[in-house]
Amino acid sequence: MSVTQTAAGRVNALLDANSFVEIGAQVTARSTDFNLTAKSAPSDGVITGYGTVDGSLVYVYSQDAAVLGGSIGEMHAKKIVRVYDLARKMGAPVIAVLDSAGVRLEEAADALNALGEIMNSQIMSSGVIPQITVVFGTCGGGLSFIPALSDFALMSDGAKLFVHTPDAVEGNSADKKDTSSASFQAEAGNVDFTGSEEEVIAAVRRLLGFLPCNNEDDGEVCDCTDDLNRSTPNLSTLSGDASQIAAQIADNGDFFEVKKDFGKNMVTGFMRLNGQTVGVVANRGIKDAVCPNCAKKAAGFIKFCDAFNIPVLTLANAASIRNTEKAEYCMPEAAALLTSAYANATVPKVTVVTGKNYGSAYILMGSKAVGADIVYAWPGAEIGTMDAKQAGKILAAGQDAKSMNAAAKEYASLQQNVLSAAQRGYVDTIIEEADTRKYVIGAFEMLYTKREDRPERKHGTI
Repeated sequence: MSVTQTAAGRVNALLDANSFVEIGAQVTARSTDFNLTAKSAPSDGVITGYGTVDGSLVYVYSQDAAVLGGSIGEMHAKKIVRVYDLARKMGAPVIAVLDSAGVRLEEAADALNALGEIMNSQIMSSGVIPQITVVFGTCGGGLSFIPALSDFALMSDGAKLFVHTPDAVEGNSADKKDTSSASFQAEAGNVDFTGSEEEVIAAVRRLLGFLPCNNEDDGEVCDCTDDLNRSTPNLSTLSGDASQIAAQIADNGDFFEVKKDFGKNMVTGFMRLNGQTVGVVANRGIKDAVCPNCAKKAAGFIKFCDAFNIPVLTLANAASIRNTEKAEYCMPEAAALLTSAYANATVPKVTVVTGKNYGSAYILMGSKAVGADIVYAWPGAEIGTMDAKQAGKILAAGQDAKSMNAAAKEYASLQQNVLSAAQRGYVDTIIEEADTRKYVIGAFEMLYTKREDRPERKHGTI
C-alpha cells in the first residue's frame, strides 16, 4: 500500500503541505463488550483535524481501514461530529474520506446511534458549509448515506459504494453487474466524479477553488487574466456538447463539470466569469433534451448554488421532453423539482437560448416565467410551442400537403422565431453568439447586488 492509500497519507495529499493539525489523536474505543478494549485502536479508526487547501481553512476526517476496519463506533463518530461542530463555527468546508467496514458490530446500538449522529451533523451543516465526501475504499450499508447527504461525492475507481452488496441484490451478482463500482454509482447519479486516487484528490482541490467557504461568504473573486470582451465565434457548432460552450465562455476556458455520467443530456458545473464563480446548467442539444434524471440533476445543482450565493447561467437548447413509458413514471415530479429550483433561487439568474427551445422544456430551462433575471438569445434560436412542421400539420389538419407547409411557414414566421419572443418581452436582447461572453459577464455584474424578498414561510413542500 502506497502512502497516499493510508488514512494519513490521503489527508496529507488533500491538504497543503505541512498544514494538517490533528484533533483527538488519543481517542480510542471505550466499549468493553467482546473484549474490545484489548484490541489496538489508535484514534479509534479515524483521523480528524483541520488544514488548508490553497491557503483556505478546511476540516477533514479520514477513516483508517487498518484500525478495526475503519468501522464506526461511539467514539469514532464523536470525533467526526466534533469536526462538523468546529467547521460550522468557523464557516469552513468539510472533506470526508471514507474507507470503512461499516457499523462496528461489537458496539451494536451505540454504533447505530453514532452513525445517526454523523448524519444529523451533516443535515445541520447542509446549506451552511460545503460538504465533500470522497470514497476511497469500502462504503456500504448505512454508511453509503453519508455521500448522499454531502454536496458532492467523488469516488476512486477501485472503491466500493453500496447499500447492499451486488450479490445481495435480488436477481443480481457481482459477475453480472457490479452495482458497487464507481462507474455504476456515477451513472446512477450518486457520485459526481470518478478517477484514480490521484485524479480524485486533484478534483477535490480544484472543486474547492470554485466554492465559497460558507453560506455567508460571497466567494473569493479572483483576478481575471482573460479578456472580458473576448469574442466567442462559432459556438453554435458546439451545440451537441454544451460543456464545450461553457468552456469557451469561461475565464481561460476553465470549466469543471459535475455528475457528467448521470443525466447525460444535461450539463452542470462551475466556471468563472470575470473572476466570479458561476454555476452552469445547460442542455447538450440532442434528442430528448430533458429527461427525469436531467431535471433532478439540474434541480439539485441549482439548489446548491442558491444556498451558497453562486449565480446561475443557463444555456437553453431543449427541443423536447423525453417521451417513453419509463419517463412517464417520474417526469412530472422531476419537472416540478426543476421548476421549483429555478423559481425559489434568489441568486442572479441569466439564461442564453442557444438553439431550439420548445414547449414545456422551454419553461423548465430558466425561462422568464420561472424567474430568470435576464434572458438572451442567439439570432438562430427558436422559441415556440413545437416544431413548425408539427404545428403546420395540426393547424391545417385534414388539408393537403401544400396547405400544411403554408401553415408551418406562417407559424414559424409568427410564433417560432426568437424575434417573436423578444417582442413579447420573453427575451431581453438578441445577441450574436460571438458576443456571448461579454454580454453574460455584463449581466452578472449588473445583478451583483440583487436582493429579492419572498413570502414568509417555514419552507416549501416541492
